[in-house]
Amino acid sequence: MQLSISTLVILLILLINIAIFFALAETAMLSVNRYRLRHLVKQNNRTAKIVQQLLERPDRLLGVILFCNTFANIFASAIATLIAIHYFGQTGVMLATVGLTLLILILGEVTPKTLAALYPQQLAFAAAWPLFLLLKILYPLIWIINAIANGVLRLMGITVGLKAVEHFSHDELRTVLHEAGGKIPRDYQAMLLKVLDLGKVTVEDIMIPRNEMIGIDLTDEWEKILDQLTNSQHTRLPVYKSDIDQVVGMLHLRKALNLLAKEDLNKESLLDAAEKCYFVPKGTSLNIQLLNFRREKQRTGLVVNEYGDIQGLVTLEDILEEIVGEFTTDITAITNKSIHPQSDGSYLVDGGTTLRELNHLLKYKFPLKGPKTLSGLIVEYLETIPQAGTGLRLAGYPMEILQVKDNMIKTVKIIPLPSQKNES
Repeated sequence: MQLSISTLVILLILLINIAIFFALAETAMLSVNRYRLRHLVKQNNRTAKIVQQLLERPDRLLGVILFCNTFANIFASAIATLIAIHYFGQTGVMLATVGLTLLILILGEVTPKTLAALYPQQLAFAAAWPLFLLLKILYPLIWIINAIANGVLRLMGITVGLKAVEHFSHDELRTVLHEAGGKIPRDYQAMLLKVLDLGKVTVEDIMIPRNEMIGIDLTDEWEKILDQLTNSQHTRLPVYKSDIDQVVGMLHLRKALNLLAKEDLNKESLLDAAEKCYFVPKGTSLNIQLLNFRREKQRTGLVVNEYGDIQGLVTLEDILEEIVGEFTTDITAITNKSIHPQSDGSYLVDGGTTLRELNHLLKYKFPLKGPKTLSGLIVEYLETIPQAGTGLRLAGYPMEILQVKDNMIKTVKIIPLPSQKNES
């Protein structure tokens, strides 16, 4: 039976459209966002479940797509050749080959695959049911084709099976969050990135240093202790005898106030109310310490070095602030204890201020590897304990040492660069 030219043209157009559909389906299926797909599956989206089922065996999915696409392209080539021979004779074979190659390349490959890469989810969902039905109908044939192809792969030492679940590394997760762009609110993105960075920060970096710790010394006069309890800004205070290394417990102010209400507050009852101290090695990373706080049901820990000497105090709130930022929005409230802005744009800074705090509050870029405090960084740089009046430029910032006491740098004046003054 000989078909008319018009019938062959219609058949050729139909085959080209079939080739376009399978080119779209191939790229869309392989480009669809797997995490969004899993989210839709959890929401019981039927089409998403079909797409996920097809992607569980990519060899079968590609088998049905490539079989149908190849069949459509070869059949279209044969029909185009017949049409070309009818009009141009034997020269038509070459014309059909060149013309159909360009047509399939542009309309059947590049254009649909580019479109599918731009809108993978919409096109994958549109193609899911036709592909699912075709796979059911052609399953015996696809199974034979896949068996032969998998056999060839096995000869090459490659085993084909269910695709293993891929796990992102720390750096890959950071890249995913950075590339999310406007898809994630900026505040959420910043918090997620900080969560990933918790493993790079230790409790030593964020602790309240030993010299800034506030506690109750049981050897003090009772009036002084009572004044501390009634005016303290903290909910938990270490209790010690003479020296912080002689700590005997951690007191929750609620218990002290209850004793005060019962008129049963004295040094002995205060000592009995103090809870056992929780100690934290200074090199513990914040992600581990966060889990340790939860496991031990603690909110406050005393940071100790390898010799057991107390170096500082860390709280659950300190770790949470590393993720969400300072809980107070009043910068002056944060800086008035250790950082004092001056009218000329400079800052008087306590030598014990941590470099992380300076970087965070003043947007400086002091190095965080090595010494943790400004005093420690200066001493390491000068390799000696400087005298008051010494001037230097450290990490690009001009500064002057104003006060040195007991071999410790007490006060430093940091002079901002001109560009920083303009920004201020």
